[in-house]
Amino acid sequence: MKVLIFLFIMGAFAVPFISSCGKTSVNASSQNIQYQVVNLSPSLGPISLYINYRIYNNANFYYPRPSGYFYLSSIDPPFQIRSSPNQTAGTIITVQGNILSMSDTLKPNLRYTLFVTGLLSDSSINRVFLTDTSSVPTTGRGKVRFLNASPLSGAFDLWANDRIAFSNAKYNIVTPYMELPAGSYNFNVYSQGTSTAVIGSEQNVTIQDGRLYTIYSYGVAGHTDSLAFGMGTITNK
Repeated sequence: MKVLIFLFIMGAFAVPFISSCGKTSVNASSQNIQYQVVNLSPSLGPISLYINYRIYNNANFYYPRPSGYFYLSSIDPPFQIRSSPNQTAGTIITVQGNILSMSDTLKPNLRYTLFVTGLLSDSSINRVFLTDTSSVPTTGRGKVRFLNASPLSGAFDLWANDRIAFSNAKYNIVTPYMELPAGSYNFNVYSQGTSTAVIGSEQNVTIQDGRLYTIYSYGVAGHTDSLAFGMGTITNK
């Protein structure tokens, strides 16, 4: 009888333990993780971020606007990009179901940016996931990096005012941060190896002392339609 009672008690303790196995729930509220989504695919229409199969954002992510940073209250996998459930049929190209799945390791007290890139027409929908941190710039300087997110456009050179800042920037590959003296800049994009015909520009960008920035391109070089080339700037810090 004592043996039976002992086994019954042990079994009662074991049931909740077994039911909890396999769960990886993480409370991210105290980890100070900031996240940002930038929809740079003109093919997808509005998209949404799903975390652990639940929609996370209150507002859709529209091409080509950055969402701005937001704090994560959950980092339970998977992270997914899906077409937004409230798209208007007939006005955009609607992609049903999951578009991208991600299992990136996120660390406390850092900022991250997810760029969604590519085109449906050539099945090139992809992503560029960046950690938005770097060492402190030299006093009186800021840091800038460049992401060429323009499909079908080849490699670019990026000029900061009258000097080349980044050369041969290939599609979907971010450059390292580089330091620039604090001040106002016009960033001009040229086809790699040229400096005569400007493809596009980001004008009057203020680089501040101690700050980090990401300059990015989107759209297709030479287009004036819905695929028109454009540029943007994100302040990372």
